[in-house]
Amino acid sequence: MIRVLLVDDQPLLRSGFRALLDIEDDIEVVAEAADGREGVALARRHLPDIALIDIQMPVVDGIEATRLIAADPALAGVHVVILTNYGFDEYVFDALRAGAAGFLVKDIVPEDLLHAVRVAARGDALLAPSITRKLIDRYVTQPPHAIGGDAELTGLTHREREAVALVAQGLSNDEIADRMVISPLTAKTHVNRAMTKLHARDRAQLVVLAYESGLVAPRDRGQR
Repeated sequence: MIRVLLVDDQPLLRSGFRALLDIEDDIEVVAEAADGREGVALARRHLPDIALIDIQMPVVDGIEATRLIAADPALAGVHVVILTNYGFDEYVFDALRAGAAGFLVKDIVPEDLLHAVRVAARGDALLAPSITRKLIDRYVTQPPHAIGGDAELTGLTHREREAVALVAQGLSNDEIADRMVISPLTAKTHVNRAMTKLHARDRAQLVVLAYESGLVAPRDRGQR
């Protein structure tokens, strides 16, 4: 059962998301909060698999709430997915750096919301390829390292670096396996080891680290 926490200051949106999620046999909404402070407290109380958190809220906003969750070792199993009205903007970078596993636009169609919750819960491919492309496009418009923060990649093996570069192109584990001519399990192992060495919570942060470190440059984007 996938346990979900809803954090949004709009009661109507929370009730709509709850109605959609609770009818699924494998998903359960365990709690709701109207601001980030309450959301963090409920995350500590219920230990959900997924926290769907609005990016703009009173008291404590979604980015700070995400940062607090990511910094708490007791909440290491909580995957934060940011909800936004605005699509891809500056908040996305802040949210990813804070520890978000990904983000969704609030007008997402029901099928995509359910798919995103399930994908986030299993910790795989937490950024959809379309979102990854937008993230990459943003880097194309800025000089190298302009967004800041060099990552320490020297501890990665050659194959781990290759896997991280492919994650940054938006590839799933199966696609990485095909590209590297290895099994999907080995591909997942390379990605997970790289995440551990780089102290990245998830694949979303690997994408940011790959571009900020210079491991992947805009000209290396591959197919889009």
